[in-house]
Amino acid sequence: MVRREAMSRIYKSLPPKGTALGIAFSGGLDTRCAVAWLAEQGLSVHAYTADLAQPDEQNPADIPPIAIQHGAVKAKLIDCRESMVREGIAAIQCGAFHLSSGSKKYFNTTPLGRAVTTTAIVRAMREDGVHVFGDGSTHKGNDIQRFYRYGILVDPDLRIYKPWLDQAFVTAFGGRKEMSEYLERRGLPYKMGTEKAYSTDANVLGATHEAKDLERLDTGMRIVAPIMGVAHWKPEVKVAAEEVTVTWENGLPVELSGRRFASPYELFLEANAIGGRHGLGMSDQIENRVIDAKSRGVYEAPGMALLHLSYERLLSAIHNENTLDLYFTLGRRLGRILYEGKWYDPEALMLRDALTRWVAPSVSGSVTVELRRGDDWSYLDTRARYMSYAPHKLSMERVENPAFTPEDRIGALELQNLSVGDNRDLLLHHLEAVRALGSGAPQAPRLGALLGADEKD
Repeated sequence: MVRREAMSRIYKSLPPKGTALGIAFSGGLDTRCAVAWLAEQGLSVHAYTADLAQPDEQNPADIPPIAIQHGAVKAKLIDCRESMVREGIAAIQCGAFHLSSGSKKYFNTTPLGRAVTTTAIVRAMREDGVHVFGDGSTHKGNDIQRFYRYGILVDPDLRIYKPWLDQAFVTAFGGRKEMSEYLERRGLPYKMGTEKAYSTDANVLGATHEAKDLERLDTGMRIVAPIMGVAHWKPEVKVAAEEVTVTWENGLPVELSGRRFASPYELFLEANAIGGRHGLGMSDQIENRVIDAKSRGVYEAPGMALLHLSYERLLSAIHNENTLDLYFTLGRRLGRILYEGKWYDPEALMLRDALTRWVAPSVSGSVTVELRRGDDWSYLDTRARYMSYAPHKLSMERVENPAFTPEDRIGALELQNLSVGDNRDLLLHHLEAVRALGSGAPQAPRLGALLGADEKD
């Protein structure tokens, strides 16, 4: 094992001139300004753009040349589309979603995006001999931790320089106005579109809208203009009901309404299109960031939502209650681990292995749903190669050769005598002990009356 001398991985100020620095380049104002400024300071900037099939970009291949224009010595586009879908399906198989409000889930689409993006970029950097990494994340968010953890997981020699952790950069570029003016002076004008009331980050799995006006809880989802589907809350938006059948084989989605696809990625694009035209999978969440402070976001994930609702329907028909309990419990825990930037850590891999090897492979079947508007939808049909559910087992109608008879039920009830009797005796003993100590429990009078053991005056 190679021992490394203790040192800070993070540059608090600019690395030495001539240092090769890789930056995750989105092509937005922040990263354009960062590339131009870093190049001006004498660094050898290598820009890496991830193609995530992000719905807010017409063509990600147009982004790397922008980095070259702003001073990068090299710029690459890294294809992450199939990887994104693969990890998204794995998250569905595991139920790796810990945030839920009013039964609406956040499908961890940004945490999944950071896991795929960072590992892909840092692998490419390592191949290019670049071992200093930067991105546009700020100190207040979750992404700064995600980029950091995944980066040094892939490259143990990686060092970090983040412009928004360098006070010199922060002082020079405190906001969008200052960044735009800087690029204008450099002859690199940035044509800002209409300023939105929030910021957006997106990939093929979903879109995240947060910050600015969305930080106030008196602003609802209605201020968001969806980029993956329709604004289902607007009465003028016409949405026709649609029946969709999702087919799974051994835990993987393979068909949508009888149509097979050349790859999971292409299937997912169609799932996004189907769910999107109904506004399916939008949620409004208050969440705890990794620094234990709360934030708020509005999320879109139409394809994830469609696949998830069909997968969990099959789970409920196939697996027994104890397995389902573990799926929900372990999945929620895994969701938080994913959120914290630990998707490839040993504890996450252990949970993923259990859920993908022992829960997912049995999921083969199809689910038909009627999608209407938003999360207004209904199950119409559920079929599976194997189901624990069978109507005749507990039918209220007369059936031949019943699996469960009145006599069976009598025996099952009689078995309860032992536990109920033991519980009664224990509760009576507990009441007696509490009264002897003179420290009555708040529930003691009610419990005593219930058991017919009222304390006598």
